[in-house]
Amino acid sequence: MDDTLNTNPFEIFGQWYGEAEKSEPAYHNAMTLATADASGRPSARIVLLKAWDEGGFVFYTNFGSHKGRDLQENPHAALLFYWKSLKRQIRIEGEAQPVTDSEADSYFASRPRESRIGAWASRQSQPMPGGRSDFEDALRKVEAAHKGGDVLRPPFWSGFRVVPRCIEFWEEKAFRLHERHQFQCDGKGGWTSEMLYP
Repeated sequence: MDDTLNTNPFEIFGQWYGEAEKSEPAYHNAMTLATADASGRPSARIVLLKAWDEGGFVFYTNFGSHKGRDLQENPHAALLFYWKSLKRQIRIEGEAQPVTDSEADSYFASRPRESRIGAWASRQSQPMPGGRSDFEDALRKVEAAHKGGDVLRPPFWSGFRVVPRCIEFWEEKAFRLHERHQFQCDGKGGWTSEMLYP
């Protein structure tokens, strides 16, 4: 990036994301998702970006998972993309909103059958007193219940869209003299931008 800054952060995101897809050997769509529960206790983990547009950034999960519970208690979230090969990162802060049922159904149907079976069988983030065999038993039971038929989306499994209010682009420079550009939503459908000290 240079000082003639694009005023649309999604165009910059699209350019960087496309370059990451070519340069990263695996999981160019991996992003850190940071959440906090109702008391403000933070938690972070890696999830995969499954869709994005100017409405926000979408990932999917079990609503009973740690992140699912956090976001139902406190919708504020942060995302972080870091592409080591490009020496770039993008930070995003915003509010997580559930995707529509039709969006979730469509994405779920696109997953491999084994992944759909797993979504039904997994009590995500809950203890497994019997170890891995608990999960394997649950997988067999779900498979038997579907008897080779279609596996529809569980009601407890869906997605969230993080609607950004702030997007920051960071690019590594020599001697730690990095380049940072931050965009803030102006509340009117547009964005303001400024450069930040590294």
